[in-house]
Amino acid sequence: MKRTLTSLALLITVAIPAASQAAPLRPGPYVTGFIGVTMPRGTDVATTDFTTNQSFNERIRFDPGVYVGGAGGFDFGFLRLEGELSYKEADIKSITDNIGSAQFRDIDGNLGALAFMANAFLDMHNYTPVTPYLGGGIGFATLHMTDTWATTGTTRQLMYPRDDDTVFAYQLGAGLDIALNRRYSLDLGYRYFNTDRATFSRHQLDSSGVRFESHNVAAGLRIKF
Repeated sequence: MKRTLTSLALLITVAIPAASQAAPLRPGPYVTGFIGVTMPRGTDVATTDFTTNQSFNERIRFDPGVYVGGAGGFDFGFLRLEGELSYKEADIKSITDNIGSAQFRDIDGNLGALAFMANAFLDMHNYTPVTPYLGGGIGFATLHMTDTWATTGTTRQLMYPRDDDTVFAYQLGAGLDIALNRRYSLDLGYRYFNTDRATFSRHQLDSSGVRFESHNVAAGLRIKF
């Protein structure tokens, strides 16, 4: 994570001086690749164990994780339409029992989201190489939960079995497009990303209510053709 943040900072430091002499990009097709950090919010999980007919309700919280992806689209001059493929993944930091008094420690598991989005962004061009933009998109995401283990008391137990579910997703975002020349630009962006609640059903456990709601920041390179 530290290496990722250091790389982003170095890329920004190198690119901004060059942008002072650059001209805004012309309309046309483009592709973008980006890398950054996702910061998921906590999510509530309701689990039923059909072997014992017991129900559980926990709150999951996450560490910051990786955020990578790419997009391709067309710039109409003031409006950009694009398709985006991105992946977010974060380790589970804590599991809190919302009903009982169980204490969980030594958590081992993560949640990932592979998203396919259709986006629209409004570019606010001006007389500088720096173009603010805002917009959003809709699509769907496949949420993947790994086998998640935790220790309670002296017992190591499987909290959530590995599984996945595909749900509706949307995002809202804003950022800065910094022109390096007429073909290349640096994209510094923020995205708020959210999904519908997923249900993971495998073996004797049924876990529902899992969402991937996150704040995401990234730096990317855009190439205009």
